[in-house]
Amino acid sequence: MNETTNKPLSVYLETYGCQMNVADSEVVLSIMNGAGYRRTAELENADVVFVNTCAVRENAEERVYGRIGDFWHYKKDNPGVVIGVLGCMAERLRKNLLESESAVDIVVGPDEYRRLPELVENALAGEKGIAVRLSRVENYDDIIPLRTEGISAWLSVMRGCDKFCTFCVVPFTRGRERSRTLHSVIKEVEQLSAQGFKEVTLLGQNVNSYRDDAYDFADLLASVARVDRSMRVRFTTSHPQDMSDKLIETIAAHENLCKYIHLPVQSGSDRILQLMNRTYNTEHYLNLVEKIKRTIPGVSLSTDIISGFPTETDDDQKMTIELIKRVGYDGAFTFKYSPRENTKAWHMDDDVPDALKTTRLNEIIEVQREISWKKNQQEIGQTVEVLIEGPSKKSDEDFCGRTDTNKMVIFPKGGLKAGEYCTIKIARANSATLFGTVVAQETKEVVAYAS
Repeated sequence: MNETTNKPLSVYLETYGCQMNVADSEVVLSIMNGAGYRRTAELENADVVFVNTCAVRENAEERVYGRIGDFWHYKKDNPGVVIGVLGCMAERLRKNLLESESAVDIVVGPDEYRRLPELVENALAGEKGIAVRLSRVENYDDIIPLRTEGISAWLSVMRGCDKFCTFCVVPFTRGRERSRTLHSVIKEVEQLSAQGFKEVTLLGQNVNSYRDDAYDFADLLASVARVDRSMRVRFTTSHPQDMSDKLIETIAAHENLCKYIHLPVQSGSDRILQLMNRTYNTEHYLNLVEKIKRTIPGVSLSTDIISGFPTETDDDQKMTIELIKRVGYDGAFTFKYSPRENTKAWHMDDDVPDALKTTRLNEIIEVQREISWKKNQQEIGQTVEVLIEGPSKKSDEDFCGRTDTNKMVIFPKGGLKAGEYCTIKIARANSATLFGTVVAQETKEVVAYAS
């Protein structure tokens, strides 16, 4: 409580990085709300400022450091404000943030969010604090995230990762794998359905290694799908090693399980994959893609690719380009390799010059853009079902929404509303977006599964 105004203290929160961080921010807001704090969307109204950070890549950390500099100026004018750095970067850099960044009062890792109210109270009294212990059990199973809109929800079903890819800092910043109970996930999805949410995305660093006693991720997906047949269900991110036949068949069997799979490959070179400790080779990956396409007609695939991993050669690059062409991804998230402390790759010689990384990355982007363009041209003249997300960023006259296969569609608003389903006939397309007109508005009744 603000003693001067006798009003609840306000929390302002910015989120960087992956969807897991978005879900974590909702957990943080729920914890703070339960302790009597209220959320504000305006920095100038904040008594407490949190930045939820990502440590996966160097440029993400650089952005956060720049933002902390902005907060420092805000704190100079408002010395009573508490500044907190949360998440993966907090866990990785720990004391450095408190010692080198004078604006920072508390540093809290992903498994210590329950301590935030206590740490904030101490900081308000002038005591800096740090809590970055990793847990083998914490999954925030009992906390209902504080969500602010009722269309799409991110739902964390597991935390951590046991894969230890040599380039990845996640096992060191988020700890080992642990899953929520199937019952708690279903209960939360039921609540989302009752609140009017139209889509839920199940999250985990390696979501398809989910396990709750006898239940695996395929069991969880099927159970979630049955809660509300009008609610779309997505998931991310998958590891090729854990994409089982049972999981593929489950996706094919349920109409509201979206026909879109994000399947990171990282490289098309078996030698590089082995150095990355990816635990599969290109033959295994391509066979898996063939099985997915055969079992789930019309499926959309996307991937992650890293350019310039240590010792990568021109031949390795050619193999990656060839794999991209063979798979025919609908989209790809591409990155230049950046060394991360504590990982095994940190001790490898980062011998690919940055300029060459950029050249190779641009080649990958251009090849993928051409593939995406050709695939989207095939949608012209087709009708697709779209869940309306909201106004288009480029035109107040248009809505944007996504297909089941995760393609963005732009179309005139007409008399429609966000959160509704509609059928769009595609008139034109570029490599990233489909454009069309409304054919019909759809009404989907909730068909619940009685357990």
